This record gives sequence, structure tokens and C-alpha cells, in this order.
Amino acid sequence: MGISMNLVTYLVGDLHLSSSTSANIVTNFLGTLNLLGLLGGFLADAKLGRYLTVSIFASITAVGVSMLTLATSISGMRPPPCDDYRQQHNQCIEASGKQLALLYAALYTIALGAGGIKSNVSGFGSDQFDVSDPKEEKAMIFFFNRFYFGISIGSLFAVIVLVYIQDNVGRGWGYGISAGTMVIAVTILLSGTPFYRFRKPQGSPLTVIWRVFLLAWKKRTYTYPSDPSLLNQFQNTKVPHTQKFRCLDKAAILDKNAGTKESMNDPWIVSTVTEVEEVKLVLKLMPIWSTCILFWTIYSQMTTFTIEQATIMDRNIGSFVVPAGTYSAFLFISILLFTSLNERFIVPVARRLTRTAQGLTSLQRIGMGLILSMVAMVAAAIVERERRKIAVQDSKKISAFWLVPQFFLVGAGEAFVYVGQLEFFIREAPERMKSMSTGLFLSAISMGFFLSSLLVSLVDKVTHDSWLKSDLNQGKLNNFYWMLAGLAVLNFLVFLVFSMRHQYKVQNYGRDDNDDEDELKASKEMNGDRKENGLIAEEKGELQFV
Repeated sequence: MGISMNLVTYLVGDLHLSSSTSANIVTNFLGTLNLLGLLGGFLADAKLGRYLTVSIFASITAVGVSMLTLATSISGMRPPPCDDYRQQHNQCIEASGKQLALLYAALYTIALGAGGIKSNVSGFGSDQFDVSDPKEEKAMIFFFNRFYFGISIGSLFAVIVLVYIQDNVGRGWGYGISAGTMVIAVTILLSGTPFYRFRKPQGSPLTVIWRVFLLAWKKRTYTYPSDPSLLNQFQNTKVPHTQKFRCLDKAAILDKNAGTKESMNDPWIVSTVTEVEEVKLVLKLMPIWSTCILFWTIYSQMTTFTIEQATIMDRNIGSFVVPAGTYSAFLFISILLFTSLNERFIVPVARRLTRTAQGLTSLQRIGMGLILSMVAMVAAAIVERERRKIAVQDSKKISAFWLVPQFFLVGAGEAFVYVGQLEFFIREAPERMKSMSTGLFLSAISMGFFLSSLLVSLVDKVTHDSWLKSDLNQGKLNNFYWMLAGLAVLNFLVFLVFSMRHQYKVQNYGRDDNDDEDELKASKEMNGDRKENGLIAEEKGELQFV
């Protein structure tokens, strides 16, 4: 977080890149980081195990942050200083490709490492507890609550202390502290090796999904059997057979290649009905998944243009100048506040009103978050319009604290969307593919950041760079915010349609003895939302890592 939240000010202020280019560098970096989380999860599930994956990728992250320290410390890696880089952007020399090479290498090394950590560190923590033991299950809930709390405190420390050091002492010092911290963290992780519990890789759900699609494609010319019971292991299916996505049923057709008992048990020759139906369940999640993407596009503006706005606003508190990146602290304060309000006030009230143990459904939580993100963009557009009007007409700066509402609203939205989205994927994913919940979640975040980059590029092209200028006083950033607000309205309407059409999974069909759904319900009845919070913290992992 100490890297991403203040990176745009370095790109614009020190490297003299345009606002749109700088924003896209940040969002592409964060999008890649979350996308590579899928790779880390796949490697851990399929081959390496969580411990090795976390150890390897944490070491890669330490190398990446060290490279970033060098990239921002060596004077030759920056163009000559330019006093008024915003108003005289055309006269300032932009960083060359050679100067940017080390920076890009550092950022994407960090993305690779942090992605691998993000998808596995919380799961590795859960491996240390035996949930069949009530004492250890209670300890696990306590651990994850403290784990999430520690991440939140670390995020606040990063945007307050590290950002101040970067702006007032030097980027090299700020990133150097982060690099040193990562080295210490890796050392502590490795020193605890003799005391850890290890679980062998059980195989990745991504392999099953890929295999079903591959076999369905290979058998695309086959005719459907007259009776579904002729499909491979139809009688032993753990998921009820459905008529949706029938093309995938062909993966379970028995042909001449599956003539022997051994070949019938070879998953690369013929899939089972259970595997096919599990893939169908994942596909059923995609409509809701797609409507969550835009929330993270709006969230990404808090790491780019909103921080840029702060740089040209009045940031003085007496004689102290608040670093622009530090205003993002209000985002995390809002997340912590509304997460607590959800647990202590909103959910209990919803339980009384709905007379259900859950209170708010996962889709209702997501919907509330989408509404808050919509309102946040309206607030952002109004604030930017007034800021620009006063700056141009009166040559005055308004207080940067006018940015707090949009930070606060997006943070509140994340508190709802994060919990709702993750709970939805956990509950609706196939029982044997629970780890897919993390993958779906990370991919939605990733696509949100990439969508931001795409929209910025399209707006630049269509408006001929008139909306997103390096000098925000000469641009029309408020129009960009209005556009996002409009897209948020359309996205919410689509979400409503998908939500009304979504059919919830039958939770208790064909369950294995070791499935955890009953444990989740029982724990919620005894402990309110404590178990849920533990699961959310477990899956959250290192969202705020950079």
C-alpha cells in the first residue's frame, strides 16, 4: 500500500509523465498483481504447497522492492527536475524508456511476488489450525481477526508514515524501509519452518475446469446420449445434473477411448458428471462476477486521480503540509469503521427485520456497495467541478479535505462489496472448488483495474486529451467522474437483473463428510458473525499489501 497509493505522484512529479499515462501505469501494475494471484494459487494447489509458494514469492517481493528502491534513488533514473511540471508539462523532459526500464522491472517483480503471497498467505495461516478441534477453531477465528486488524494497521502506517518519508525525506528512504521490512519478514517466515504444519497439494480447481472445456471441445461433434444416465458416473454424481450449458455434458460422454475401467477413471479421457456440473456452477457465478468489476474500477480512482487532485489542493494544517497520498488513510478508516458497524449494528438490525440468521444476503451487500460507489463518483464529480472553478476563476485552492467524502464512500462500499462478494463466491462455488472463491475474487479486482486503464485510454483518444490533462485545472476530470457515475448506474441495473435471475445453489446435495458448510452455519449460530469475519479475513489475505 505504501507503494501504490503514492506512486502516481512520483510518476507525474518526478518522471514528468502525463496524468493519464501515470494512472494507467498504476492500474496496470495493480491489475497484474491481482491477476498473478491466480498463478500463485494454482502453483500452491497443484504442485508447491502453500508454504513453499509463500516463501518463494515473498523472496521475489523483497527483490522487487529493493529494485524499486534503486530505481527511485539513482539520479540517472530520473529526468532533470522541472519546477512547475504541471503548468509547463510540454517543456519538461519526460523520463526515457531506459530510465523507466528499471522501474517497470521493479513494479512487475513486486506484482509477481505479491500476487503469489496474496493468494496463499491466509490459507497457509489456516493450515496451522485443526478445525475439528473446537479450541483450535476458536484460536483460528482469533488469529484471522488479528491478522486482518494487522493488515489494516499496516495499511494506515504505510499511507501516513511511509508516504510522509517518501515525500519529505526521499523515495529511496521510503521504499528502502519497505524493502528492509520485507527482508525481515522473509527471515521470520523461514525461521519458523520447524514449527509449521504442512498440507500436501490437493490439485487445482483450474485444472478441472480446463480439462472439462478441453474434453467438451474434443467431443463437440458427438451427439448427446438419449438418456443423461449414460454419462460417465451419472449415478454417483455429487451435484444434481442440469440442462444448462449442455455443451459441457459432452465431456462426460463415454466413447471408444473410455472402453476400459482404467480409461474410464482417467480424467483426461472422460470427465465425470460431478466435474461437469461443478464447472457449470462456476459459470453460473460469472454474471454476478462481471457486475463487481466496475466497483474496483471506481476504487482504483482513489489510487490515481484522487491523489493527483490532492497535490494541487490546500493540504496545510497550520504549518504542516499533509502528503497527498496520506489522504487515502480516510479510505482505510472508512473500511474499518463500516466493517465494525456491519458486525455490531447493521447485520443485527437486518436479522430482526428479515427474521433470518444471515440478516443481509451476499447479493444485498454487493448491491449496497455498488450504490455507495455510484454516490462516491457523483460526490467526486461535484468536488472536482467546484475545485477547478475556484482555481481557475479565483486562483485559490480549496482544502484537500473536500476529498474525504469520496474516500469515505468508496471505503464504505468496499466494506459491503468485499464481504458480500467473497461470501457469495464461498457459498455458491462447488464444495470441492472452495478455493475458487479467492480466484474469482482476485480476478474481479484485476479486471477492475484493467478496465480503468482501458477507459482512461479510450477517453484520452475520444476527447483528444482534453479531459485528463496533466494540469488538472485545464482538464475536465469531473466529466470522467460523471462518466463513471453513469456507468455505475447502468452496472447496478444489470446487477439487479442478474440478482433476480440467480438461483442459489442447493447447499446440502451430495455433501462429503469433510465439507465445511454445516460447520460454517453452526459457528455463525453460536458466535454471530465471528466465524464469517474469520473467513473474510482469511480470504482477504494481503489485499492491502502494496
